[in-house]
Amino acid sequence: MRRACVLPVLALGFAAAAAAPSAAAPPGPSTFSIAASDPATGEVGVAVASRFFAVGTVVPWAKAGVGAVATQASANTSFGPNGLELMARGLTAEEALKVLLRGDEGRDRRQAGLVTASGDSATYTGAGANSWAGGRRGPGYAVQGNILVGEAVVAEMEKSFLASAGRPLAERLLAALAAGDAAGGDSRGRQSAALLVCRAKGGYNGFTDRAVDVRVDDDPDPFRELTRLVGMAVVNDLWNRGWTGFMEKRYAEALKWQEEATARAEAQPAMLPEVVYDLAVIRLAAGDRAGAVEAARRALALNPKLSAQAAVDPDLEAIRADLPKVGGR
Repeated sequence: MRRACVLPVLALGFAAAAAAPSAAAPPGPSTFSIAASDPATGEVGVAVASRFFAVGTVVPWAKAGVGAVATQASANTSFGPNGLELMARGLTAEEALKVLLRGDEGRDRRQAGLVTASGDSATYTGAGANSWAGGRRGPGYAVQGNILVGEAVVAEMEKSFLASAGRPLAERLLAALAAGDAAGGDSRGRQSAALLVCRAKGGYNGFTDRAVDVRVDDDPDPFRELTRLVGMAVVNDLWNRGWTGFMEKRYAEALKWQEEATARAEAQPAMLPEVVYDLAVIRLAAGDRAGAVEAARRALALNPKLSAQAAVDPDLEAIRADLPKVGGR
């Protein structure tokens, strides 16, 4: 099950945990990242990459209907939940950032990007962040990075994000991250990457807002693996939307999402049989009996082990006589 994108209850004060790291502390997650929102779809998210183990456990934070935060350099991870809470209270991204920095004695070493669900944004780079360090922001995005080969990294990320308007946010974030990597990325090399997108009811069965949540914690080429996982995650997100609609008896809407999930799953053979199986279920619920039979037969041909499930699945009872029996009988 996915981890819910839930914030801890915060005290009224926002004094940040700002103690300087000891000499034995691990290196700060020097990274390049983008925090972004798409007000048209209600999606918010963060993509990040670094020469740092499991950067996805540190930098990205997001909450549907609120916004997204990337906290990095000598990262103060309290910026994530606290920044989201401040924006949830109605502060702009810039106002929230000022509050976070005001309470942080280590502010000169920090770097952060914030964006609200409505698209207001802010980025900050402390004077003590290791060079090259800086960021760019605009409506719906904040791009930032440190220990980069140069400013071209954030410039190319910004250019890519702006050029990809209209695509799903997960794909836009991935493209921006890849553009930063192609421009040189982290001057120390590669190790990990992560991508998070939240949307209301975006999780499995609509119980959480975590629509896409993928990480590559340790890989010599994390972008290759992240690209593969995001491709699967986008299919999974569409599949979740279809199945949530089915469970809520919104069959026409469910069918729209499941048909799109199936089309994209053609490039994801590991997922295809089960996606097609659920397409059969949703087509039947939406009144397309012939289409349901076609999809069910295809699913069983792709994965014969699904025959045992189909033999007892009440969602396929109306077409069971038209399907191959378990064992091909």
